Amino acid sequence: MPAISTNIAANAAVNYLNINSAQQTSALSKLSSGSRIVSASDDAAGLAISTRISSDITTLQQAATNAAQATAILQTADGGASNISDILARMKSLASESASGTTVQSSRAYIQAEFANLNTEIDNIAKGTRYSGQPLLDGSTFTGVSVLVGSAGSDTISISLSSLTSTTLAVNTLSVGTQTGATAALSSLDSAIDTVSNARAIIGAQESQFNFSASSIQTQTQNLHAANSAIKDVDIAAEQAALSSAQVKVQAAVAAETSANQMPQALLKLLG
Repeated sequence: MPAISTNIAANAAVNYLNINSAQQTSALSKLSSGSRIVSASDDAAGLAISTRISSDITTLQQAATNAAQATAILQTADGGASNISDILARMKSLASESASGTTVQSSRAYIQAEFANLNTEIDNIAKGTRYSGQPLLDGSTFTGVSVLVGSAGSDTISISLSSLTSTTLAVNTLSVGTQTGATAALSSLDSAIDTVSNARAIIGAQESQFNFSASSIQTQTQNLHAANSAIKDVDIAAEQAALSSAQVKVQAAVAAETSANQMPQALLKLLG
């Protein structure tokens, strides 16, 4: 029924204009942000899942950093242990020289002096091999230290570094100043060399474990990024189509509103 007091057509046009304008705004927001979930109302469940995945990704990225730091610690420790192994090999060479009957006693004094200096150098390396100011090979730190390498608190790998001081290796009391002492020192040095070799093998095994863990973290991170993209990222083609449709509807609603506003004027002409 035509009326001039209530413009029903204009009200309907305004209602659809608001709806279409909201759709246009939503499409523009999604296209400009690159995300199909601009607000929680877009997909509450998807937002909750995406937030959890994003949290796991952040944790895994830190876990990758943790694994890299642990690998650096182990590489530093192995470098120090390698130097100690070289020193022990030199000490064994000196002991062999002193144990030989062809070496005169006066020469053994010089051999003993170098032997003692090398003993001191073992301790210097054990205490001086550091990471972030912490000694690695004197047994004071990094003995059973847990490193987080996953998104859960239980995803840890332990770092255990052996003490490689002259006291721990039982070479601090050795003397090669006599033929008898040098002969006795040979077996002790063999044992010390075996201890260092075993420590380096353990370091290598731990380093290998961290390397595999880092590779696993990278794979997990990539998969979670893909999963999060499937949930959260906007389909550009589909959203562009929705935007185009909303724009056409907005234009149509504006045209309808304009036409509806002209209806009362037309009805007033009937009174004339």
